Amino acid sequence: MIQRIQSLFLLLAAIAGGAMGSFDLWKATLTRGATTAVETFNATSSYLIFTVLMVSTILSLVTIFLYKKRKLQFRLTVLNILLAIGILALIYFKVQDTANALQSSGAIIVRANYLLPAFLPVVMVVCLFLAARGIYKDEKLIKSLDRLR
Repeated sequence: MIQRIQSLFLLLAAIAGGAMGSFDLWKATLTRGATTAVETFNATSSYLIFTVLMVSTILSLVTIFLYKKRKLQFRLTVLNILLAIGILALIYFKVQDTANALQSSGAIIVRANYLLPAFLPVVMVVCLFLAARGIYKDEKLIKSLDRLR
C-alpha cells in the first residue's frame, strides 16, 4: 500500500535531495590584496555530486512505488542509504579541495563555514533508515502471517 509510513519517509528523503540540489552548501569569505570576495559551493558545482544526488533522489521516488515487492524495495533503500553517505563524504572532500585551491591561488580565507543545506544528506540517511526499518517490519509481518495459514 502506498499510504504506509515508509512511503512518507522515502518522500521526505527525495524532498531533502531535491532541496540540497538548489541551495548553497558552503560559503567562504576571502581576500585577495585589497579586494574581498565571497566564494560558494553547491551541488551543481561538482558534476559527480550532482549526478549521485539525482540518482539518489530518483531512486527514493521510484522505491515508493515498489510497495508490492518489499524485498526489492528494502534492497534499494539500503543502496540509497549508502549513496546518501557517499554524497556526504563527497561534499566534504570537494569542499576541502575547493578551499585548498583557493588558498593555493593566493587568496586568504577569512571565514568559511558549511551552510544548513549541507547537512541534508544526514536527514536523507535518517529518513531512509526509518523507511528501511518499516519495510523490514512489514516483510516480517507478512512472513509471520504466511506461517499461520
